[in-house]
Amino acid sequence: MESIGLLEVKGLIASIEGLDAMTKAADVRVIHTEKRLGGALVTIIVAGNVSAVTAAVAAGSKKASKLGKVFGCEVIASPHEEVTKFFDMEK
Repeated sequence: MESIGLLEVKGLIASIEGLDAMTKAADVRVIHTEKRLGGALVTIIVAGNVSAVTAAVAAGSKKASKLGKVFGCEVIASPHEEVTKFFDMEK
């Protein structure tokens, strides 16, 4: 089972910078993005092994916080299968 990491950021540009940092920091793949309020609030979800996801979320949060407010970031090391139904977890 892959781990998932979530990053929720205020601002589209901050979220793009955060996503760029996440994908450059570790071997993760984007499984879901959601934009609310016209891109003012963006949630990015990545998947990979737990150490990669942890590194990616830390890098993304650090980078995004320089440009916008980070509302939350979390790593779920072994998500329950009911949680993974929300996302396309197929490789």
